[in-house]
Amino acid sequence: MSKLGEVVESVDKYNKFVLDQVKRARTDQKFGRELLGLWNDVKAKIPGTRTPTGLPLPRLALPEIDEPGEIARYIFGEGLPGEFPYLTAAYREMYLEPVREIESFEKDNGRARAQHARGGEGAPDKKIPQAEEPTRLFSGLMLAEDTNERFHYLTRHQRTHRLSTAFDGPTLYGIDSDADGVFGKIGEGGVAIDTVEDMVRLYDGFDLGSQNFSASMTISGPAPIIMAMYIAAAKLRFGRKVVPKLRGTIQADIFKEIQAQNETIFPIEPSLRFLSDMVEFTTREMPRWYPISISGYHIGEAGSTPVQQAAYTLSNGFAYAEMFAGRGISVDQFGPRLSFFLDCGLDVEYIALARVSRRIWAIGMRDVFGAGPKAQLFKLHTQTSGRSLIAAEFKNNLTRTAAELMLAYMNATNSCHSNSADEPFTTPSEEWIRLAAHGQAILLEESGIFKHTMNMLSGSPGMKAVERAVEAAILEEFREIERLGGVLAAVEERYQRSQIQNAAHRYEQQIYDGTRPIIGLNRYRDGADEIPEVKLVRTPRAKQQLQVDRLAKFKKKNAEKAKPALDKLAQAVEHGENFFPPLLEAVEVCSLGQITGRLQEVVGRFRPMV
Repeated sequence: MSKLGEVVESVDKYNKFVLDQVKRARTDQKFGRELLGLWNDVKAKIPGTRTPTGLPLPRLALPEIDEPGEIARYIFGEGLPGEFPYLTAAYREMYLEPVREIESFEKDNGRARAQHARGGEGAPDKKIPQAEEPTRLFSGLMLAEDTNERFHYLTRHQRTHRLSTAFDGPTLYGIDSDADGVFGKIGEGGVAIDTVEDMVRLYDGFDLGSQNFSASMTISGPAPIIMAMYIAAAKLRFGRKVVPKLRGTIQADIFKEIQAQNETIFPIEPSLRFLSDMVEFTTREMPRWYPISISGYHIGEAGSTPVQQAAYTLSNGFAYAEMFAGRGISVDQFGPRLSFFLDCGLDVEYIALARVSRRIWAIGMRDVFGAGPKAQLFKLHTQTSGRSLIAAEFKNNLTRTAAELMLAYMNATNSCHSNSADEPFTTPSEEWIRLAAHGQAILLEESGIFKHTMNMLSGSPGMKAVERAVEAAILEEFREIERLGGVLAAVEERYQRSQIQNAAHRYEQQIYDGTRPIIGLNRYRDGADEIPEVKLVRTPRAKQQLQVDRLAKFKKKNAEKAKPALDKLAQAVEHGENFFPPLLEAVEVCSLGQITGRLQEVVGRFRPMV
């Protein structure tokens, strides 16, 4: 049995454990009294707050129950925010406005409750994290300085700067801007990055070592090279001592590329090896960095059902955990540095998809991998669904995104990107990206839905019904992947890819036959087919030429240093050494394409399976 099979067993066993605790609370009077006492103590210590209209509210909303069995079901089956199994939230408080002189509801009760939990996960950390805006908008356009300008525009009203970077097609494939046939793609759909000098320009004006700054980079195939460039750029600006202070994440998810997105540049095994080398280095040297973001978003955008998205993301995550543990890295070292990325669309599953994923991850990591509390956390970035954005009557996309944001925050996402309404036509303009950002601000700051009380909208009978159905469906997908021999074997069988393609076909069929209503497209359309006047963001030819000229200048300047650096890198790969330290040296004098090309000479190119 693979680790994934053990995860299925662990979730089943934990669900039985919860039912046993419910029964015990109802038959063992002493245990029942203890739980009731704990529950009443927790409720008594919940701080109060007041809305602007003066309405008194608790800082944490809990169900009004006083029956020991139902208390046991809640404590063990869901957990208080920030407590195992983390169904309600990964952290004790999220999105809430600061309140002076708050006494934490957790203060005296965490250790007592922990004694009742199977396996004794220990007392939770009592330090409440500082409030940080969850908004993290994805951006990338034209050249590095253009994206830098957009970054400054997006963060000018934020107390914390959380940047998310989109790269252009050539960069995603590890190709230089001077390669044959790519000139027209330079800076389209993302930012062009060829060298460490581009990386310096990209984040110019931001304090990369600040506690209030983090950078996210959405790239997987050449992720270790881009990661090394980021480190090198930070050292150029702030010196070597900045490296342990760097905070952020890089996607680096090879499995989802093969399953859904197609931006794989090396064969599977070398790709996973390069990823593991990077994870090993960053886990040791960069304690604030997340070296992999296990992504379901692209799986969802490729056409999967919500359940498939969550099941493949989670199973990929467990496969990475098994791989890193096999590398000799402690689960309590790499576990806290794993992050996740999910889509959020309008299907009913999204009411509970992230909540259920958080619970399954926590149980699997604790009971199969022996992870401590910090490594049990499913730390999640959510993006509203790009697939749901429709060109027909595109202003309706504002409403779609607003509804998806509500679902994302109901699921207690840790950070969030809201798509722009004009994305069916173009890289977002400032006008529409500002409206996308304001959508989150209206929900989190202007409305009172999330800023006064934790757990405001969770726990309805409908949500619980969806949770049960989604968990059962995810575990059934796990069983099928296990039957095929595990994640890697299923990937080689093209199982995930075929299932995503089948789901995508059904989705499109449902749109065309009208069983899936799309307002303004197949329902309530006003009959107008004119293309709306939307400002298109395109990279001028002069800027594309500037990128090519800069690259030529960089290569000429470093011509004598590049070959020895590439030779040293190739030698490390051939000898089975960790390739990341020589990669850090190579990016200072070599371009992205030069490094990719040399590595492909050593390990080969990715060939899609047929």
